[in-house]
Amino acid sequence: MTDSNSTSTKAATDAKAFHGEYPRIVVAPPGPKARAIIDQDAEYSSTSYIKEYPLAVSHGEGPVIEDVDGNRYLDFMAGIAVASTGYSHPAVVEAVREAAGRFFHICGTDFYYQTMASLCERLAKMGPGSSKKRVFLSNSGAEAVDGAIKLVRNSTGRTDLIAFQGAFHGRTYGGMSLTSSKAKQRATFGPMIPGVHHVPYPDPYRLETGGREVGAFVLDQIQALFSRHLYPKDVAAIFVEPLLGEGGYVIPPTSFIEGLRALCDEHGILLVFDEIQTGVGRTGQMWAADYFGVEPDVLLTAKGLGSGMPIGAIIARESIMRWSSGSHGSTFGGNPVGCAAALATLDVVEGGLLDNVREMGELMMTGLKRLQEKHTCIGDVRGMGLYIGVEFVKDRATKEPASELVGQLGQLAFTKGLLLLSCGESVIRIAPPLVIDADDVKTGLRIIDECITELTAGVGK
Repeated sequence: MTDSNSTSTKAATDAKAFHGEYPRIVVAPPGPKARAIIDQDAEYSSTSYIKEYPLAVSHGEGPVIEDVDGNRYLDFMAGIAVASTGYSHPAVVEAVREAAGRFFHICGTDFYYQTMASLCERLAKMGPGSSKKRVFLSNSGAEAVDGAIKLVRNSTGRTDLIAFQGAFHGRTYGGMSLTSSKAKQRATFGPMIPGVHHVPYPDPYRLETGGREVGAFVLDQIQALFSRHLYPKDVAAIFVEPLLGEGGYVIPPTSFIEGLRALCDEHGILLVFDEIQTGVGRTGQMWAADYFGVEPDVLLTAKGLGSGMPIGAIIARESIMRWSSGSHGSTFGGNPVGCAAALATLDVVEGGLLDNVREMGELMMTGLKRLQEKHTCIGDVRGMGLYIGVEFVKDRATKEPASELVGQLGQLAFTKGLLLLSCGESVIRIAPPLVIDADDVKTGLRIIDECITELTAGVGK
């Protein structure tokens, strides 16, 4: 075994959970304790919450969650790509415990403390590209998006923004105005902030281009917007997920990302990468930007940054992050306990998990491609590292989405001890904690295979 493989294996086994005794269903979910929590929640919580399936969590270790009734689940969605180092990673837990023992909070906008300064330095130095960066810390990804809208308008003196159909940038008013993944996320909340324009995302599997290369087609759509509707010198920034998330885990051509950078440079437009779901090692690189070899002007991160602690960041070129003192701030953004969790998370990710992500991602992709050969309801499998989309269709020729099947698959897998989550119209996202090992991959693939076989019995594959 190579040194690299040894390191990545150790990173995974350090957080290994429950001595291999998972998945394990001891009572059909939801069990009695879970039902009590669900009933309480239904009585008092906001009706806006979604609740994918009746999972009532007790605790987690590594890639495993145990519910309040003792059922254990292998997690293939990491709390929506949040549990990057797995659940309760000992290094992260110790960092949080130590920081909380010193002080919970003081406002980093107004005062100084070591973990905030250290995290800003670390993120600035690890941001993609060679230019010097500065960092603003937020509580969440949505806050980072809203702050970035302010930053690019402040930096350029321009007003308008371009985003993409299928994109998800959060549910605050700024994020929601850029978001275009589901109409219900915007319904009844208008008007949105002005000056936002949407163009198609270059989906190689679904976008109809009349035979044109998909990346070039979308770049032409932006040029058409410039020629007919929007003066490019009014555009402050283009916000893009370098890999589309909620819209379907879509992987665009490298030529598109490169072309977007060139187009922005031509017109003095800032390029903002929303890496809230793709960053912190999920693709096998620290940032998806590293795969494309493109330096954005601004990069946004959150989700996996704190292994579950609420923290996000705006990482911007120093020449851009020059807004005046007091023009932007946050009471809780960059909380010292969150910063400690983020620093520990980055230690773990850089200490071997990137190798593990690449190895397990390759194993996962190989297994999913085999399932695609076996089951005709799988239309496409695409991904980078442990950021993988499996698209289900009713017919491969027509590519009609199999949305009902995807919903049933998520529910059935849950009853068998595997946590899945959908995105897009009919896509299962595979975004497990980065600490999974080969046994976890094989177990998850076996359960997915079993579920598809059961759901498609008698109706073809």
